[in-house]
This record gives sequence, C-alpha cells and structure tokens, in this order.
Amino acid sequence: MTETNNTDEEIRTDGSGIVAPDDETPTWSERKERSVGLSRLTYEYFERSRREDQDLRQESDYVERDVLAFPTWPHEIIRNLSIASFFVGMILFLSATLPPHIAAPANPSSTPAIILPDWYLYWSFGLLKLGPLNPELSILGGQKLLADRPYGVLANVVVVGAIAIVPFLNKGSARRPVEQPFWASIGVGGVVFAFTISVYSAKNLVPMDVHLLFDLTFLAPLVAGVVTYAVLKTMREGYMYDLNKRYYRLRPPK
Repeated sequence: MTETNNTDEEIRTDGSGIVAPDDETPTWSERKERSVGLSRLTYEYFERSRREDQDLRQESDYVERDVLAFPTWPHEIIRNLSIASFFVGMILFLSATLPPHIAAPANPSSTPAIILPDWYLYWSFGLLKLGPLNPELSILGGQKLLADRPYGVLANVVVVGAIAIVPFLNKGSARRPVEQPFWASIGVGGVVFAFTISVYSAKNLVPMDVHLLFDLTFLAPLVAGVVTYAVLKTMREGYMYDLNKRYYRLRPPK
C-alpha cells in the first residue's frame, strides 16, 4: 500500500502531471492544494510552459530563440480555456448584478426624427449619405447616373473591397509600422476615415456646419496618413531599420 501511494505521489515531468519543483516554484504541499478541476490544469500549464521555455532557451544558441512557442495541446488550449472561463464568469456576474434597463416599447405608428444604426455600423451608414459626391452628368441633362441610395451601396462595396484587398497587396515581412511607413499610413488613414465618416453619419446631432464637416471627413484621414508617413520615415534611422529587417528574416533551425 505504501509503495502504491509513493508511486501515485511521484512527480512526473512528461507533461501529464505537475513538473518537479525548484527554487522558483511553490513547494509540493502547496501544489497538492491545487488539485481539483480547472485550477489544477491551469497550474500545470504554467509550470510546464515555464520549464519548457527554460529548456528551449538553454538549448538554443540563436538570438531569435525568443520566438519559440509551445504546442497547441495542452498548452494553448488550457491557457485559452482558463482565460475564456474568467471572462465568461465576469459577464455572468455583471449580467446578474447589473441587468440592463428596458425602456418603453417602440411606437410602430411614429417614425423617430433621427434614425441611426448601432454605433459600430455608423461608418456604413455614413457612406449612404455621400450624395454630394454623386456627380450630375451634363450628358444626361444634369441628372445623376445613379440615385443617391444605390450610390451609397456602391460606396460600401468599394470601401469593403479595398479593406479586403489590402492584405493581399502588402506581402512584406515587416512587423512594426516603422518598417513599412507607407502601409502604416494607409492603416492610420483608414482608421481616421472610419471615425470621421461615422461622425458624418450623425451630422444632424453634430454642432458644426454640414459643409465643413463633409470636408473634414475626407481631409482629416489624408492629413493623418501624411503625418504618420513623415513621422515613421524620420524614425527609421534611429530604429536601426536595416538591422531589424535582417533579424526577422532569420528562423531557428529545426
């Protein structure tokens, strides 16, 4: 019976149990307290990750050893499970203690004066209001080729298509904005444009001249992109751009 207990209590280092203790980890008695359910799995994950990271760093002679990772199972799965469980618990706690206020039901016979979608769709709603950019063609007697609504839908298709095609155009290996200032400025300009077009979608609520707001909607992203490009371009020399570019092309041998 004693031998069986000793065998069960033997410390395993193959990933199936808690790794052997050392000076940087809690004692074995403290480990045994964490022996139930998710808490044990989470603790084993961090212990095993720390030990494997230490072994990999000692075995590798390359500077880029910091990019070495761990297997998806069980390391990443257990870590993601613990993080997801924490946030799900927080959401359930907040929903139970702070329930949302339910307002009066909408009146189907009355149309609100101002209609807006959810906030994360303001940019799309703003593109539907680009009527001033819809040209009136003299060849058609001063009429527009497309009505304002189809023109706004077409603008949504163009913008979404541009966002979707950018990853296929940018095939570089850069990992920091300073390494590719052009694409970084495109990204900053796109983010600013999403903000300005969202503000323009609620132009009835903004205390500003509508024409000035319309101009700023397109000028602000352009200015932000140019400033971003200029700033990142001046930072490349102090950032040692060439050295970092060569560094990220290296990969540790298998």
